[in-house]
Amino acid sequence: MKRWQLWLGIFISVVFLYFALRGLQLDKIWYALKSANYLWLFPSITVYFLAVWVRTWRWHYLLRPLKKIPATKIFPIITIGYMGNNIFPARAGELLRAFILKIKETVSISSSLATIIIERIFDGIVMLAFVFLNLPELAKLNSDSGFISSIQTLAFWGALAFLGAVIIFILAALLPHLTAQVMFWLIEHLLPKTWHKTASSICNRFLSGLESLRSPREAIMILISSVIIWLLETVKYWFVMQAFPFKVSFFALMLMNGIVNLTTTLPSAPGYIGTFDAPSIALLQAFGVPGEVAAGYTLVLHGALWLPITLVGAYFFMRMGIDLSSAMRSANKDRQDKK
Repeated sequence: MKRWQLWLGIFISVVFLYFALRGLQLDKIWYALKSANYLWLFPSITVYFLAVWVRTWRWHYLLRPLKKIPATKIFPIITIGYMGNNIFPARAGELLRAFILKIKETVSISSSLATIIIERIFDGIVMLAFVFLNLPELAKLNSDSGFISSIQTLAFWGALAFLGAVIIFILAALLPHLTAQVMFWLIEHLLPKTWHKTASSICNRFLSGLESLRSPREAIMILISSVIIWLLETVKYWFVMQAFPFKVSFFALMLMNGIVNLTTTLPSAPGYIGTFDAPSIALLQAFGVPGEVAAGYTLVLHGALWLPITLVGAYFFMRMGIDLSSAMRSANKDRQDKK
């Protein structure tokens, strides 16, 4: 990764952390952490891994046109990908799991990356739906910061961006020949001649990864599984909330889940430091939760989302006997290779 991108992510994380912790008393945050009932983490982690299994099924479903792979073989790769997202910047775990899939199942990186992009687009649609469903509740909130008041505008433009991406991807899947002609024309006219063969090969494999969107039934199945995934993750938010002395509605947690995960698409330090925490604390404060309690809850929730899946992914990765740094270098190199 280019060094400027890494430092940009760190800078953004520092800025978000500043706004997250500004005005809060650290001793009260520590008291909230000491007073929490951590037994509630067990059901929260259980339901989270149930969501990971649904993610596994969804990727298995998306990969069927490329190769029928049992979900039991995909689950370890999914966890490795999330481990990579948690310890590398710029969601490099997505590239890592595409590379692992090529090693284990001989599916090209370009094709599998197309399915991963589809996952992310549908995830974004569900997150925006969570926000839109709760905009009336959001409108009732008061906040001294401009963060809460700007969410509606951000959600509107975000919806346009994600829906536009969905339309483009569905059209590309339904009209593969026309899409290929357009892409090859762009390659021929915009790229150096020495890159044409490699770029054309990558485009062909990328288009093959869109085959799962070539019928309304397939798109609906992907959307339903995406809704289930994020509802389960909201249940995790609810379980962690039981460990702390405050209560907000499940719909408020859906709103929080949507906003937080949309914010984490911004560049940040590894593990979404700051970009996860600041919107979570701000939103809970707007719902009347004391800032220190909101900060304690957010810290525990962030850790419960980060640590278990990272440990499981690291376990499966070590079992495969692949050097992590070598794998990431090979993945970046292989993404540009026609093989």
